[in-house]
Amino acid sequence: MRQLNDFLNYTFNLGKDLQITVKAIILLIFILVVTSLILSILKRIVTRQMPEENKGKFDTVFSFFKYFIFLVVFFFSLDNIGVNITAIFAASAALLIGVGLALQTLFQDIICGIFVLLDKTVHVDDVIELDGKIVKVTDISLRTTKGINLENKVLIIPNHTYLSNTLYNWTQNGNITRENIMVGVAYGSDVLLVKELLLRAADSTKKVLKTPEPTVFFTEFGDSSLNFKLVFTIEDSFQAVHPKSELHFEIDRLFRENKVTIPFPQRDVHLFNH
Repeated sequence: MRQLNDFLNYTFNLGKDLQITVKAIILLIFILVVTSLILSILKRIVTRQMPEENKGKFDTVFSFFKYFIFLVVFFFSLDNIGVNITAIFAASAALLIGVGLALQTLFQDIICGIFVLLDKTVHVDDVIELDGKIVKVTDISLRTTKGINLENKVLIIPNHTYLSNTLYNWTQNGNITRENIMVGVAYGSDVLLVKELLLRAADSTKKVLKTPEPTVFFTEFGDSSLNFKLVFTIEDSFQAVHPKSELHFEIDRLFRENKVTIPFPQRDVHLFNH
């Protein structure tokens, strides 16, 4: 019994003002294990009636707070079992400042990631536009958002970029989106024929929806052309480049067949002799 007591009271000297006994280490491990069990039970209770979609988001946010709670419990336990934590902080003050500066962006990413997960700004499979980049979201974590672009390349977006850039969510209201194509024709063209040809091109493109019907707007009298906008609807906004390309081919073909000219920019040059 005496040997066991001596073993439990054996003291490790980690510095001038920092000592810790074997008994304190065992007690600290026990407290952390109990904390882990309590957090696991709490997580099960909270997620029991939660939808599957929200469970994944809660797990991600909970994992961050779990490590934060462990850190608080760790230092609180050290203080209560007789370890001088002031000496720990004093010895590592310079290190903590350096680590804090280095982790500043990381914490920004994590906080933004929590906000994104909680306020449902972005979901997996959403098509978003951020800083001029268009991606389909494949994964949302605390630090980064992952997606694939039109070239099927993986793009990793740090979550703190949401703070400094405007985020466009193309599919938050559904996958069906309105797209448009701008085209200009020469002055003197039959504008009703142009409208008819644009609608015919939209009608013959497979991925353009029939309802709502495509629409043509005569937008302006430009410097060198009469400008029109063809507005149409598609089901998959992430693949909008494909129906737009098909429409460009079809519009060019119909315009050539019907002698409708797309003009070059024109400028009048006046020469003065002095």
